[in-house]
Amino acid sequence: MGSGRARQRGAAILLAMLTVVLVATLASGALWQQWRAVEVESAERARAQSSWVLGGALDWARLILSEDGRKGGSDHLGEPWAIPLEQARLSTFLAADRSDALVADASTNAFLSGQISDLQARLNVRNLVQDDGKVHAPTLRVWERLFSQLGLQRSQLDTLVTQLTRAQSASADGPLWPQDPEQLAWLGLDATTVSRLSPYVTVLPERTPVNLNTASATVLSACLDGLTPSDAQRLLQVRRLKPWGSLDEVKTAARLPSLALDAQRMGLSTRFFALQGALQIEGKTVQEYSVVQRDGTRVQALWRKRPLPLIATTRQGTPPSTMPTDF
Repeated sequence: MGSGRARQRGAAILLAMLTVVLVATLASGALWQQWRAVEVESAERARAQSSWVLGGALDWARLILSEDGRKGGSDHLGEPWAIPLEQARLSTFLAADRSDALVADASTNAFLSGQISDLQARLNVRNLVQDDGKVHAPTLRVWERLFSQLGLQRSQLDTLVTQLTRAQSASADGPLWPQDPEQLAWLGLDATTVSRLSPYVTVLPERTPVNLNTASATVLSACLDGLTPSDAQRLLQVRRLKPWGSLDEVKTAARLPSLALDAQRMGLSTRFFALQGALQIEGKTVQEYSVVQRDGTRVQALWRKRPLPLIATTRQGTPPSTMPTDF
């Protein structure tokens, strides 16, 4: 009799323990689902807010370029568009309207940074192959000098030219035409070559001259035949004091009287720019990269991409690291 009661009490205790475990499991599952829903909602809200802010930043950059186009003349690194936006709290830009919900909610921990870069300060891949599919010999010699300066194999340049010719012909078995330097790997270039080329080359929708007022020393040495790396550094010092207003001024500064400057391959103004912005909001960072084309005062975005997804920062409210500028 006593043993039967003991077994019943043991069974009751076991049942109670199983009930507690079941309730705890269900409660933890519900808590996890609720936490997950909050995280998803927070990420979507941050994504929506970042899209709005970065879209506004793009419009602001287009306005700066439009005003610069209104003035005309050459484009150089002393103009307002070339000054990068250092990391700044979003509330700095919204301080005029303290009633705004974004100011009260997230802007105290939101940081915005950005930069406008001249894409014509680089060698344009499209210049290598003409519309008829033939290689442009003067441009090829420029690329040969660039590959030599960077210590890259000539075979990689031959591969690039061959594949570009196939892509230009639009044959069924040919490669797709790349849209940015990272996609040069599609054409058979190895990772090392793509990495070294990326700061000095670009892929634009049409043939463009190199802007000598914004080109780096490496690009200047490649473009100007007979210019040594030390001469290129000297040219940069001269250019900082006074940007060039004509190609004749470049020839004089280069001290190469016999230097031939082709106006179709070299110039002093720019139509294509890259805009890069980064926004940290609610502990997550969003980056956006845009390419715009300017014709007079009209500036239109050709394409936009977000190279990196939302990235959680190590500490809430810590500003993001400095944006990469080699694009």
